[in-house]
Amino acid sequence: MRRSPTIYFTSYALSLLGSGIASVVIPLLVLDRTGDVLAAGIMATAGMAVSALTGFFSGLLVDRVDRRAISVAANLLTALSMAALLVIDLAWGLNLTWFLAVAVVGALIRVPGMTAQETLLPALARLGETEPGREGRPVRLDRLVAVRETVGNVLLLAGPGLGGLLVALFGLSPAILLATAATGLLAALSTLVLDPRAGRVPPRDPVPAGAAGGSLRRAAADLADGWRFLFRNRLVLGSTLVTGVFIAVLSILQTTLMPAYFTEQNLPALTGLTLSAIAAGSIGGSAVYAAFALRVRRRVWFVIGMLGVLVGFAAVGTMASPWLVLGGAALAGFLFAPAGGVLGVLTIEATPDAMRGRVLGAQNTVMLSAPALTSAPLAAVASVAGLPVAGAVIAVLVGVTALAALAAPAFRRIDDLGSEPEEANPDPSSVQA
Repeated sequence: MRRSPTIYFTSYALSLLGSGIASVVIPLLVLDRTGDVLAAGIMATAGMAVSALTGFFSGLLVDRVDRRAISVAANLLTALSMAALLVIDLAWGLNLTWFLAVAVVGALIRVPGMTAQETLLPALARLGETEPGREGRPVRLDRLVAVRETVGNVLLLAGPGLGGLLVALFGLSPAILLATAATGLLAALSTLVLDPRAGRVPPRDPVPAGAAGGSLRRAAADLADGWRFLFRNRLVLGSTLVTGVFIAVLSILQTTLMPAYFTEQNLPALTGLTLSAIAAGSIGGSAVYAAFALRVRRRVWFVIGMLGVLVGFAAVGTMASPWLVLGGAALAGFLFAPAGGVLGVLTIEATPDAMRGRVLGAQNTVMLSAPALTSAPLAAVASVAGLPVAGAVIAVLVGVTALAALAAPAFRRIDDLGSEPEEANPDPSSVQA
């Protein structure tokens, strides 16, 4: 049972459920206690900036310390930070300073915990039995990643929904965050049930006695190795860039374009449905991928996904009608979900376990930074040239990304990958003096 993926997915779901509840309750608390919309924006920006910075270094920790222990500690600390908001409110009263402090602490905890949790899944796949697929690859990993994507998409809807329901039932109070604290505690306990071997990091050569710079120099070299691997491995780099573009597009849609569009259409209540439509489509797409991963070649899933986002975001970008926008969003989510699963599996297979944390940390840094690079320019386009022009820019950006991915040599022979063991790619740091 300790190697059962069900235990892992239970912990994963509980973590996401708590995050979803907090994502609704905390911004509402900030607005309620400060009365300032800018305060909510400052807190969100601070959290994003710290998350990006933490992602830069978190991989070093995940590649050096037991990964199961990091995941457990992150969930416990998240639970404590949520409970602390209630204690602070009762003792001193919440203000922007406290909210910023909790946002920074949460960002410092979240990224290492998220990275460690991601590394546990391929470890469990290695510990469990594998089924040889038609091309001779272990498809257990394909299915596990597909299930994880499905769980994530379901919780993307359920978590914020539950948070809103709790506010509606019990009123806006920091006490609601005890639900997030409870999910964090249960997630930590679930992770503790997992086989301890899933969290073990590969052995490393000790730093030679008397080496100049010692551990600090070794840490800098290890960090550089992770980024070097990301930029030199075309498959991992391509997966990171494709995913980063889509994250950036979703961010600008959620925060700027869709609120402005549906307000202009006198349908402000539909603002949140764009992301909900993408998430709902992704749930269906991930479920289909989980069921038929063995029967369809990876390249086929990938091509369908890239063409799907091209068509779907072209419909969203036209902003011709609200229902065309929502339909295009659902189509993009449904068709891209299997391709996203394929990209996740390929990245896992291409990355040596000894540097998995550093590579995931580098990827998370890129993905967390992507919205910051696109949000302001696209918002400026919308402000100066109008929403239709901004929608067209998004459609072109996604279309160019999809076509470039389809033409990229790194993604043409993905059905031939996965047959080589990941140990074939050694960790550069293991051979350094």
